[in-house]
Amino acid sequence: MLRQIAKTSASNRLAGATKSKFAGVAATQVRFLNLHEYQSKMVMEKYGVITQRGQHASTPQEARKVAEEIKKKNPSAELIVKAQIHAGGRGKGTFTDGFKGGVKICKTPQEVEENAKKMLGNTLVTLQTGPAGQKVGTVLINEGISIKSEKYFAILMDRKYNGPVLVASAQGGMDIETVAHNTPDAIVKEPVDIMKGIQPEQTLKIAKALGFKPANIPAAQKNMEALYKLFIGSDATQVEINPLAEGKYSNEGETVFCVDAKLNFDDNASFRQKEIYAMRDKSMEDPRDVRAEEAGLNFVGLDGSIGCLVNGAGLAMATMDIINLHGGKPANFLDVGGGATPQMVTEAFRILTSDKNVKGILVNIFGGIMKCDIIAMGVVQAFKEVGLKIPLVVRLEGTNVDLGKKVFRDSGVPIIVADDLDDAAKKAVAAVNKLK
Repeated sequence: MLRQIAKTSASNRLAGATKSKFAGVAATQVRFLNLHEYQSKMVMEKYGVITQRGQHASTPQEARKVAEEIKKKNPSAELIVKAQIHAGGRGKGTFTDGFKGGVKICKTPQEVEENAKKMLGNTLVTLQTGPAGQKVGTVLINEGISIKSEKYFAILMDRKYNGPVLVASAQGGMDIETVAHNTPDAIVKEPVDIMKGIQPEQTLKIAKALGFKPANIPAAQKNMEALYKLFIGSDATQVEINPLAEGKYSNEGETVFCVDAKLNFDDNASFRQKEIYAMRDKSMEDPRDVRAEEAGLNFVGLDGSIGCLVNGAGLAMATMDIINLHGGKPANFLDVGGGATPQMVTEAFRILTSDKNVKGILVNIFGGIMKCDIIAMGVVQAFKEVGLKIPLVVRLEGTNVDLGKKVFRDSGVPIIVADDLDDAAKKAVAAVNKLK
């Protein structure tokens, strides 16, 4: 399935969550950088990709000025205002004050200003944001184009091909997983030799397969070549354009535009891509995620009631699975890594208890580099400093496990010690259920 190629699954994210930048340094979570639409277009324009004309704005007045500049060059131009958040489905979304639609088509700069005023500072809720929504701090004002046809085009890193692969479909504007499921033959794949780079015959093959008009094939090829340069030059792992469209401004001839883009980058290359990573908008992220990263922890929030504190991504997934098996629901994935200090454990407890849905905590630690007795002392210290009021179940295994259990016995704090992971999950679920 194309889903396995084109999308980063939750399990992949968790499995790849623990990476060490340098030997001997505490592991930090692999971050999947999200860019706003306007930021993606800025990156694309740098590499010569054809995108819609426009500019972003952070105030209604700035939005009006952008619209006036567009109208000055093309008086008949249609104006599009788009709320900038890290989620799809904006056009069908609703703001928390009842204003509907995060994408608006306008005729005049005054309309642009009015719509920007209703969007900026307001919280937009879409199918992808969840009920909490995301606050809009920026809007994008584009000059509208009339679209004649929509195609799908992506460049992905694919292990099967040992390098980049071009993925394309004439059925653009649709969810690519739906296309893969319903009409798999509509998807074209073309591997690229990373040593040679993308070749003209390859872009020509794709352009013809997608059914571009003969007059538009050179523009389509130019965009594909520019997107490949972006892919390599920015250390991207995914460049997804949906749609790659044939269209025109109201006062110009037809060409090929990259209308919407999803860009993913290799976080291990962030030291090379400082300009791109400086675009990160932390206001769009879970505050717990940001806080955990600053403490050198790996955190992924979930929607259950049992907080999980572990060392290792594989152990985290096993812990979450066994909690589910015994009728509970994990509230998070929190990995303290192999070099956890008592201070890191204390901060982990603070992050866990900041979530009002967490009714109990399960600590599952395998002592290797970090010995069990040291971890135990950290847990006891964290319990006391945080003033924990919810049940805490701990399972330790590995180096100095008996010393670790003795630390718990001598601590005087009400820690529930488990013999193994199965026992720990049962005890955590039972303790949380007692509170209901």
